[in-house]
Amino acid sequence: MLPALYVLAATAVDVPDVTMGMLVVFAIILVGLLLFVTEVIPIDLTAIGLMVAVILLEPWTEVGVEGGLSGFASTATITVLAMFILSEGIRRTGLLQLIGDRIITLTQGKPKRQLAALVGLSGGTAGFINNTPVVAMMIPMVVNIAKKTNTSPSKYLIPVSFASMIGGMLTLIGTSTNLLASDVSARLLDRPFSMFEFTHLGALLLLVGAAYLLLIGWRLTPARIEPEEDPMETFEMAAYLTEVIVLQGSPLIGQSVAEATEQLDLDIEIVRMRRDGETFTGPLGSKELRPSDVLLVRTDRETLIEIMGMQGLGVATQREMKKRDIDAEEPGRALIEVVVLSETEVVGRTLAKAGLGAQAEATVLAIRRGSGIIHKSLQEVQLEGGDTLLVQASDDAIQRLSTDRNFIVTQEVDPPDFRSDKVPMALGIVAGVVIAAATGLMPIVVSSLIGVVLMVATGCLRPNEVYPAVDWNVIFLLAGVIPLGIALERTGGAEWLAQLTIYYAVDWPPVVLLFVFYLFTALITNIISNNASVVLMIPVAVSAAGLIDANAFAFVLAVTFASSTAMLTPVGYQTNLMVYGPGGYRFGDFFRVGALLQLLLAVVTAVGIYAFWGV
Repeated sequence: MLPALYVLAATAVDVPDVTMGMLVVFAIILVGLLLFVTEVIPIDLTAIGLMVAVILLEPWTEVGVEGGLSGFASTATITVLAMFILSEGIRRTGLLQLIGDRIITLTQGKPKRQLAALVGLSGGTAGFINNTPVVAMMIPMVVNIAKKTNTSPSKYLIPVSFASMIGGMLTLIGTSTNLLASDVSARLLDRPFSMFEFTHLGALLLLVGAAYLLLIGWRLTPARIEPEEDPMETFEMAAYLTEVIVLQGSPLIGQSVAEATEQLDLDIEIVRMRRDGETFTGPLGSKELRPSDVLLVRTDRETLIEIMGMQGLGVATQREMKKRDIDAEEPGRALIEVVVLSETEVVGRTLAKAGLGAQAEATVLAIRRGSGIIHKSLQEVQLEGGDTLLVQASDDAIQRLSTDRNFIVTQEVDPPDFRSDKVPMALGIVAGVVIAAATGLMPIVVSSLIGVVLMVATGCLRPNEVYPAVDWNVIFLLAGVIPLGIALERTGGAEWLAQLTIYYAVDWPPVVLLFVFYLFTALITNIISNNASVVLMIPVAVSAAGLIDANAFAFVLAVTFASSTAMLTPVGYQTNLMVYGPGGYRFGDFFRVGALLQLLLAVVTAVGIYAFWGV
């Protein structure tokens, strides 16, 4: 026999008719989901477009100009902005690099110990520094640790990403998703999250997740990049990088490198020139070609054979080029790997427009995209988030790339402006922000803004570093999707979806329905933005809880936790995409490692919410 609550729900819940307002909002959501998935335009611009559509269609969406622009004035948006700046203040001190050196010493080169230390560092710090910059700072550290201890970096990078996601659930400020969910919860339930609202559950999940990654995930994570593997081999450059010599009588003699390349009109790039024992590197465009010049060219074998026969070139050496050859022969230049961060201004641009090329003293030799490698027509390739570039660069270019927030250099460099003497000050400021908000002394938005001012006033950050520290794509995404959630609520669309859910799930106990909301939210988060999934799912979850007289706050928590655990695809969460290229992973590797963990976290979260908050 069903409990009285379910009998009541079965007789009382009737799915109402769909209104024109609901249809308009559902249409906007469907268009938005399509654009989020395909990314034919950047997701932040998609979010702004959704905001504009909601405002223009006010007669149906019931959201006017004030409501449509409310995302920009949201405490969540402003707090996220401040947290980006506070995280940059920590990064500029070089704190994580110092910790990385200690990890190598303390773990004594044992891979399992290193993994435990890296998972603990990633998960523990992500609760207080936004998890995206945490992973950005840890990638070079992980690659360096793996190199020094002869371990594949692939074994560490997925666990570091997953741990940062789980660790983000330790506190309110761990992720932008938490802050946004708190804002939505305050609007719908008049109950925002406190600083340590769910720390006990987050800590439990981190322990469970860490245990899984150490005992099971370690075995499932593939070693895609072999220890100490030469990047020339990793990027399969043997057939695309060759030394040729300019023979007597070559029609290229007397032409500049730029003129010769333009005349050939083929996919070929001259990377360096050696003449009379002296080596010349980019920019080479004005260099005049002479007999016996030895040129290192990037092109495929078919093109090479074609130009050798027609242009009077011969093979200078039969040896296969190695990283050590390039590094040794060209002092002041090195071969490095550079990751393109997603949702940055260089995504969608060609190499030249992204500031990578001969004029920038950084020559791209190949691009690894997922499990594939691009060697041809590199100048025409539009960059995507997660691309890993094999770059030959000068020392100055390496320093520039290491401080460019569009890229991650996957080897440790020593930026001249690490402010290690500011470590205590920066940590004290972040601690003050957390304590002020946790004790109720002031709202988190106020304490975080005060923290920003103090970071600059104390010299932890310079004024010109503040604006570049902010991931503006995330800010505009938050501001753009918030009005869509308001429209879903005001038109009754959220209640309609909730009633439809309850209509088919009327026999389910509330804790099972909670589990289902978690799983569904986690699944769509693997496809669309985590912030978008929170905005869309929380109103539906709250309405569903109200229909069965369950604890609505418990459902808010379930959706919030699920939105930060996108572990099935590399595109589900930005940190996954950040480690995708450096680890040499295949698309399915994330499902292979993350599927069981995703299900395990769903069970622990649902049971934990039931135990701590009730359902």
